Amino acid sequence: MRLHTEEKGTLKRATRNDPRVTRVGAFLCCTSLDEPPQFFNVLLGDMSVAGPRPHALEHDDLYQKVVAGYINRYRIKPSITGWAQINGFRGKTDRLEKMERRVEHDFYYLGHWSFALDMRIIGATIVAGLVHRKDY
Repeated sequence: MRLHTEEKGTLKRATRNDPRVTRVGAFLCCTSLDEPPQFFNVLLGDMSVAGPRPHALEHDDLYQKVVAGYINRYRIKPSITGWAQINGFRGKTDRLEKMERRVEHDFYYLGHWSFALDMRIIGATIVAGLVHRKDY
């Protein structure tokens, strides 16, 4: 993205045809080449491969006030992919209901974690990444 300024405490998410997105950035995102560097965070122990995806700090501040139990997502490390993402709750959260559904799926993951569930999430993420990308 191009350098830009935002008012403190606000967060503007990337949108389709966002003027802040560079050609290189758009290419990296649509080809998923922006994801592999996150594996360094996994190797360092700061992230896991499967689990709840991290949100921007501004979103955390907002949603922990309006989504019941939101803070419980922090019981485990943030991850590269998760149950919510493979079930259609990734990307834009322009309505509170979308975030509530994402958090419900994160709670399902927390309550039903298993190695098999992680493998299912990873497999579904790979397939989804090869079939279609909705990011911008």
